Amino acid sequence: MPLHELSQPQDSYLALVVLMVTAVGMAAVPLTLAWLWARYFSPKKPGKDKNATYECGLEAKGDAWIQFKAEYYLYAIIFLVFDVETIFLLPFAVAFTGLSVGAFVAMMVFLMLLVEGLVWAWTKGVLTWK
Repeated sequence: MPLHELSQPQDSYLALVVLMVTAVGMAAVPLTLAWLWARYFSPKKPGKDKNATYECGLEAKGDAWIQFKAEYYLYAIIFLVFDVETIFLLPFAVAFTGLSVGAFVAMMVFLMLLVEGLVWAWTKGVLTWK
């Protein structure tokens, strides 16, 4: 095969450029249309009631900044990690007999890392509700 047939033409990037322009357009066009609609067709009626903060049918009282305990976030993250673990384990369990030794070793490494994370969280006291 001659060398000039092996080189890629410059037109090979045309598909990528078209896809990129389409992706940006799919996001930019609706946003632009919504902005134009709000600017030219929405009624402008500023006032005390329209600019007031409205939440659940009640007037806002006090400061919106509330301090949350970091433990809540740690519990949520640990839940997500082990929830995703079950999602990864299900296909492995279904196809267990048809998998190679390499796939089994990869899953065991995955499980060992998760167990290591659980042991670390347990020893640090992250799982203790205070």
